[in-house]
Amino acid sequence: MATIPDAAPADGTTGAETLSRVIAVANDKGGVGKTSITANLSALYATAGYRVLALDLNRQANLSDDLGYRGSPVDDQGAGLLATLLAGQPVRPVPVPGRPGLDVVPGGVALGDLTGVMVGRVQQRGRQAFRALAVSLAPVAAGYDVVIIDTPPENTLLVDLALGAARWLIMPTKTDGGGLVGMQLLAERYIIAREINPDLELLGVVLFGTTRGATAIHRSVRDQVERAFGTGTSPMLTAMIGHSERIAVESRALGRVAHELESDAASQPAWWEALRAGDRTARRIPPTAANVAEDYRKLAAEVLDRLAAAESVETGNAEEVRGE
Repeated sequence: MATIPDAAPADGTTGAETLSRVIAVANDKGGVGKTSITANLSALYATAGYRVLALDLNRQANLSDDLGYRGSPVDDQGAGLLATLLAGQPVRPVPVPGRPGLDVVPGGVALGDLTGVMVGRVQQRGRQAFRALAVSLAPVAAGYDVVIIDTPPENTLLVDLALGAARWLIMPTKTDGGGLVGMQLLAERYIIAREINPDLELLGVVLFGTTRGATAIHRSVRDQVERAFGTGTSPMLTAMIGHSERIAVESRALGRVAHELESDAASQPAWWEALRAGDRTARRIPPTAANVAEDYRKLAAEVLDRLAAAESVETGNAEEVRGE
């Protein structure tokens, strides 16, 4: 693993090769699973022994709820991220308490000021202003196996910051009209973002909160994805996250991701044992946690497989250019 430099490149470049494992999770629509996917993939990869950085661009900072660090000493509500972007300095990751291998750059209310800053910078510098996050992230990203950026809904300026820094885009969507409209709007921003970040590619679209057996609906969504991005250029991921509102609520309330809730459910006493013991108020994790946890494991594996396949192709192309 490469060491982490102390400062941004002196020439203001982004060190694109160090951003090769940076993934933005984005959709213009809220409530389609961006934060849940960021939290679960980050936690799963860290549990598997990878060195992971999660970066939160969301003013609501829901990632801090899902990963359980809201109100902890590391939760600066986005003040550190705002300061580093204003100064053009490297971001300052902090370890997530109780999660070895997982660091975070927290989001929060301080990012409310970032939108106004970006308006001014775009007026002064044009679209190159959206490379600011790439410049701040590049010196740090080499120290991680994967970097995942959680983006806010309906804030195109901050989404464009993420797209300007990312090598890959994962786009979650629901099968309803709102999620698909958000996907189409982001498809337009994706095309524009590649003008300043030509390395950006769509890793895939993932269905979130869907009914697993709704094959006709899934086929319809696939057709809409292809119309938005072009046939053959925007494969939907085969893994999908099934609907379970209860697990989503429990995850955010307890600061536990799906595979941790699965473990909690397996170790809790049977309901009748709790009733016999007179404990009628204990919070119980539903057994459906296992289904959702398995969905996230499949998604995590597929994302790594696609990254490995893309990197293999890039390595082969580079060797061909060198004549090896």
